[in-house]
Amino acid sequence: MTATCVNLEGTDLQADITLGNLASALTLQTEEAALITELRAGSEEAFAWLISRYHQPIYSLLARTVRDPSDAADLTQEVFVKIFRGIGSFHGESSLRTWIYRIALHEGLNQRRWWRRHKQQEVTIETEIVDCESGEPARLKEMLVDPGESPYEMATHTETRERVEAALRQVPEPFRTTLILRDIEGFVYEEVAEMLGVNLGTIKSRLVRGRACLRQLLLSDEDRRNQAAHAAMTSGATLTHAEEVR
Repeated sequence: MTATCVNLEGTDLQADITLGNLASALTLQTEEAALITELRAGSEEAFAWLISRYHQPIYSLLARTVRDPSDAADLTQEVFVKIFRGIGSFHGESSLRTWIYRIALHEGLNQRRWWRRHKQQEVTIETEIVDCESGEPARLKEMLVDPGESPYEMATHTETRERVEAALRQVPEPFRTTLILRDIEGFVYEEVAEMLGVNLGTIKSRLVRGRACLRQLLLSDEDRRNQAAHAAMTSGATLTHAEEVR
């Protein structure tokens, strides 16, 4: 009888990776549970660590989602006040990170509602540029099968961050928030759906439309810049010719 040798190296490696991931996840869960226990006990050290860990991400999220970025600092403080007051009612239905972001999104939504009620007359022309609500079927279909990078990823390779942020601010809600959470903050679809309280299909649809809108805005901005550059070159050539004639 011929002995059959089976190479289990690949299988063992895959098992090691799986066990490693599981161990890492369990460690994170244990650390988070310990942190939550300390927060509930009123630990100033635990709360200080929480602020140092999440202050900048929450501030960036709010600065991108509210009408006036200058409101983001005050809203960020309010978010952490609500975290401190509400940690006792958090029972681990989601991750602590997801819970914190959900509070931040709720504060941002309240701020936008207040803006619409009290400062709608001060809205700038920026909000009148975008025509993404129509959602042309042909365009949506093309975007749904687009395997390329997101508009935000492509733009950051070639454009300054300021231009991308300016275009992102013109994307209408709820597409902008979905775009920020998925493409910038890096949350998976399921986490975004949980934060926003909608189903997975709605998140994917909003992401498609948000990406299409951002791409449209970036292309329009590029066209305007090219036209301005062409006009400047034409004007310069005309002045040079006039000087030569004189």
